[in-house]
Amino acid sequence: MGRQGFPGGGNMNNLLKQAQGFQKKLEEKQQELETRTIEASAGGGAVTVIANGKKQIVDIKIKHEVVDPDDVEMLEDLVLAATNEALKRAEEMIANEMGKLTQGVNIPGLF
Repeated sequence: MGRQGFPGGGNMNNLLKQAQGFQKKLEEKQQELETRTIEASAGGGAVTVIANGKKQIVDIKIKHEVVDPDDVEMLEDLVLAATNEALKRAEEMIANEMGKLTQGVNIPGLF
């Protein structure tokens, strides 16, 4: 198959260059997202969780007044709720940003 062997007369070298350019943009976007953070809270701000674009929890803040030794379960529930929301928002941020980059490109399992 020669250089003009793709349907529509496309050039394989051109296609490879476009794929490499796309891959570079994708890697740059992933690196950018790794440095971005999002925040979610529960209990009216009693517990705040911060996650990054790698879907890692980077910080948890708990207000002192919510710490009750007689009601540890409530604190656990607040931490769990805030953590799940932070991870959900991180996923949404990633999907939104990657969607902008991959608009019109349909590659299953891309991210």
